[in-house]
Amino acid sequence: MTGPIGDLALLSDCQTAALVTRDGSVDWWPGPRFDGPSVFARLLDPDAGHLSVRPATPSTTSTRAYLDGTLVLRTEHRAGDATLVVTDALALDPAAEGHEIGLDVPHALVRVLEAVGGDVDAEVEYVPRTEYGLVVPRLTRERGAIVTVGGPERVTLTGADELELDDSSARGVLTLRAGERRGIVVRRGAAATLALDGPSMLEGTIGAWRSWSALHGGHGGPYAGAVEHGARVLQGLTYQPSGAIVAAPSTSLPETLGASANWDYRYAWLRDASLVARALLGATCSEEARRYFEWMTGAAVSCRASSHVQIVFGVRGERNLEERALDHLRGFADSRPVRIGNAAWRQKQLDVMGEILDVAWSLGDELELDEFSAAFLCQLADRAARQWQEPDTGMWESRGPARHHTMSKVMCWVALDRAARLGARLGEHATPRDWRRAADRVRATVLHEAWSERRGAFAGVCGSDALDSALLLMPAFGFVAANDDRMASTAAAIESALGDGGLLRRHEELDEQGAFLPSTFWLAAWRAQAGDADAARAAFERAAGCANDVGLLAEMVDPATGAALGNMPQALSHVGLVDAAARIADAERAPAGGGVR
Repeated sequence: MTGPIGDLALLSDCQTAALVTRDGSVDWWPGPRFDGPSVFARLLDPDAGHLSVRPATPSTTSTRAYLDGTLVLRTEHRAGDATLVVTDALALDPAAEGHEIGLDVPHALVRVLEAVGGDVDAEVEYVPRTEYGLVVPRLTRERGAIVTVGGPERVTLTGADELELDDSSARGVLTLRAGERRGIVVRRGAAATLALDGPSMLEGTIGAWRSWSALHGGHGGPYAGAVEHGARVLQGLTYQPSGAIVAAPSTSLPETLGASANWDYRYAWLRDASLVARALLGATCSEEARRYFEWMTGAAVSCRASSHVQIVFGVRGERNLEERALDHLRGFADSRPVRIGNAAWRQKQLDVMGEILDVAWSLGDELELDEFSAAFLCQLADRAARQWQEPDTGMWESRGPARHHTMSKVMCWVALDRAARLGARLGEHATPRDWRRAADRVRATVLHEAWSERRGAFAGVCGSDALDSALLLMPAFGFVAANDDRMASTAAAIESALGDGGLLRRHEELDEQGAFLPSTFWLAAWRAQAGDADAARAAFERAAGCANDVGLLAEMVDPATGAALGNMPQALSHVGLVDAAARIADAERAPAGGGVR
């Protein structure tokens, strides 16, 4: 069975992802897209498939790291006086460079083995189980490859002829002489006749990642290494053919071990895309920010005849994400159900209108609008003016009754404010004066109805007293200044009620085991905007310190044990890191203020 959630490392070809355990087993690999069925899913059931490579000698120590400027993973397993080095990647097209990586990929997992310091015996176990472990294909040899027979997908393995076949699995020991290097390649949908050179594919992938990183370096501020790595992780979670970014590459990793809060995050939320675009504009590269905006508008425009704008889509903009349980899987640490699809696609969350228009405004001179796109942004602003008084499910995606969530109304204000600022750039349908008047009404209502006298703070739901860490985002969007007394009082109340070991939980009304890492980065960003760089650094470092040994952040963490919880790695955690680092850099250069950045 797979180890802790925090042991997982990410491989990506910018179309899908694989997750590798600390001891060298690929326990998750869906495809050909992030949200596709898996070949390996031992992450969710011990019998659902894996590919493990480890020293045959049991007494080993293992260390690992990404190669500089890449998402290529190098793991060193020390076995006596010798070391088995395994370098893993999802292959990229070596001819693709910079912003072009991931557009066309071979859908291949590459594992290059090397013996250093002496001879090494590597134990290899190959257990393909397609369709989320439901299909147990037969394995056969064909022209030097091990090929699956049966099920909806053909999978080939090359580079390990010594493995012995046992109907549906292959096992064996590969002996490598000192200095010897050889590659194992697993390819989906490929003919067995294709000659695959694992080391050559690996080198091409390393070069492709480094060409991308060369365009996104030079952050220069505090935590530069973490920011640049975070940007790479976000690129690794991007479905490059469309520009969609998935919330996480995994499904059903539990927020509470043994419980049922297990969601499929392999889809693209407009909220996440908005926050990523804003963060990348401030810290790394505007090219990706423009692409995220184009994806957002392209997906959302399909909802223009609907009663509300959908919040989450498939990576090519699909709207129907029907949720169902895979009852044949036991779940991670027996946490059931295992879900694919996400019922949140049916929810009404009013904040998405503000998120789209905020990115449009943030792009500044980089914003390019044709007549159709400009008219659509006008429709969003008009919709915000009509709907801001309606209840919704809120950004935490409650599956209970709709309520008047404060941040939903704040983001309706953002939609109207940004549309008014864009003004004539939105064309003949623009009504900036009407939008400004509507924005003023929204703001006055929120300041009055969301304020809790009992708590001395803004509440998460208008008319209630419950605190919500999402309110720490209000200064980032310019709704209130970071140094406003009401904001300071709200932040203090949130820290007191939701804080645990320096980390923040999401909302008082949620019964959760873990703290939500993005919330602590939001706290760091607010402190930086308020002018307290030292306190901002302390919050930032507490959250960033929850990263695993290869710098990946989960969705949540147990404050008592430090154990990662929820899906892994989480885009929102990494974008929180990137944005908070940029805010800290701003705070160390300029006085506090808290306006729109």
